[in-house]
Amino acid sequence: MTYKNSGVDIDAADSFVQKIKPLIKKTENPRVLGSIGHYAGLFSLANSGYKEPVLCASTDGVGTKLKLALQCGDLSGLGQDLVAMSANDILCLGAKPLFFLDYFATSRLDQRQASTLIQGIAEACASIQCPLIGGETAEMPSLYKEGDFDLAGFIVGIVEKKRIVDGNQIKPGDVVIGLASSGPHSNGYSLIRKIIEEKNLSLKERYEGLSRPLGETLLKPTKLYGNIILPLLDEFPVTGIAHLTGGGFHNIPRLLPEGTRVVIKRSSWTPPPVFSLIQKWGSLPPEEMELVFNMGIGLVVILDAKKSASFQKRLEQSGEKCFVIGEIECCQKGEEPLLIL
Repeated sequence: MTYKNSGVDIDAADSFVQKIKPLIKKTENPRVLGSIGHYAGLFSLANSGYKEPVLCASTDGVGTKLKLALQCGDLSGLGQDLVAMSANDILCLGAKPLFFLDYFATSRLDQRQASTLIQGIAEACASIQCPLIGGETAEMPSLYKEGDFDLAGFIVGIVEKKRIVDGNQIKPGDVVIGLASSGPHSNGYSLIRKIIEEKNLSLKERYEGLSRPLGETLLKPTKLYGNIILPLLDEFPVTGIAHLTGGGFHNIPRLLPEGTRVVIKRSSWTPPPVFSLIQKWGSLPPEEMELVFNMGIGLVVILDAKKSASFQKRLEQSGEKCFVIGEIECCQKGEEPLLIL
């Protein structure tokens, strides 16, 4: 009896690390010390240029979107999903990414499958200038079914202490601007998959209103917003940023100071057709849709009303689709902090 015939191949794992080293190398910058393969990654903060640097960290996965990707035989977008879920979260504090780590657990290491995932992670990291400095690949045949796997991502960023965007400065009259999502991103897929199964829908069919087959539409990677928003934080009085993940618009109230509420106007944008199809197929009320999905708005930025028009113009000039979707109001103690009209 050996470790290999119990389901864990150390040689294959070592070979995989050598295979992905060139992918990871492309994400590195001069602050990365050492190389992939040691016990941990090293990252220097020397001469960072921050007076009071604060580290900001987040971790996330991509949920059961993994199952849909396996069903479609397309894992190419999952790497960006993984990076975006954490990178967009630290953006909500105004933090710039420093480095990223990944965790990949599977029943048995399939090098082609794993390489596709790591390539996607590396490409997404490179696009936001965030080195991928390490990770873990684990074979656990007794825990995962053959062919199954799971992903987790970990990001660390940095922000000047006085520039942290924590929502404390949000005030009545502030404007809420929504940045378009690429689709459901990485949330609500347990419900989506249940609807697909119960309605016997085809992932290969292009249903009315969709520009591509259903499977491709649902696998569009989560958008990365950092390159768009971070450069604007030095110029505009942004008081709050919310990443609309699980919980949809119900993510926004966590930012709000006491005595304020956010009012969202449904008529201010048109959700992409995939959301209306999901709602129709699942016979879901609007309240359930807005609790589960981002409804076409992936990121919300709250800022002073006097600067909102110029902020929106800058977003549009960069090619970003955005909408004024609401405002901040006063509210009494006990009133709901979120009102969707």
